Amino acid sequence: MSDAVGWLTIFALSVFVGVEVISKVSSTLHTPLMSGANAIHGIILLGAILVTGTSDSDAVLAIGLVAIVLATLNLVGGFVVTDRMLQMFTGRRRPGPRG
Repeated sequence: MSDAVGWLTIFALSVFVGVEVISKVSSTLHTPLMSGANAIHGIILLGAILVTGTSDSDAVLAIGLVAIVLATLNLVGGFVVTDRMLQMFTGRRRPGPRG
């Protein structure tokens, strides 16, 4: 079995496991999980920056730049989703007494 087929198999299995795990999480736990995921995405972004900064090849530099852009989009999107979810849990403010 070639390495590419092995990596593709691991990727496909991780997608299925991820979907099953996330679909079983209750809605009250999604916000803390998103906060943890945002921290992990920050580490991934830092790793992409470090690897791209030490690259010697133009191809590795191009792939690293794409990885940095995608990791940044993922991180910012995670914070946007977390903010929207937190807004769902805040109650409506009642107007104060008129005086």
